[in-house]
Amino acid sequence: MAAVSQKTSTRKSCPLRKRLLDVRGSLLGLHKALILAEQVTYERINGRVASTSQLLQLVLNDPWFTWLHPLSQLVIRIDELMDDESELSLIEVEHFLIEARALIRPSEEGDGFGRSYYEALQREPDVIFSHVEVKKLLTNVAAESSRPLA
Repeated sequence: MAAVSQKTSTRKSCPLRKRLLDVRGSLLGLHKALILAEQVTYERINGRVASTSQLLQLVLNDPWFTWLHPLSQLVIRIDELMDDESELSLIEVEHFLIEARALIRPSEEGDGFGRSYYEALQREPDVIFSHVEVKKLLTNVAAESSRPLA
């Protein structure tokens, strides 16, 4: 009996994993667009970034890119959850969806991620396109989450 129960719960968690993987992929696309947008602005002021490895070091360590860290950390936490072999719960997935929606809310006022995100949206079309993709996906995933899993 336990084997049947475990099999059923595994089947239920597969759609949750797929939803979370889709969100992760969309967030990564946004993250890449933001890094490239920041690179352009950074290079205008500080000169050309010589290589991908230099860009990675800048993203990790330079204060210019620090505002991107909350998005990086969200993706890392999703990766850690996906690496865990235990079954995903709807509550865990919902938590990440709420966090992602809150994070990608641009703010014309204030500081931190919201403000810098707002500014990136104002100057870079690729960031806008990625933002729209993430918002659409989050809306679709939220709608799917409100329906029972098959």
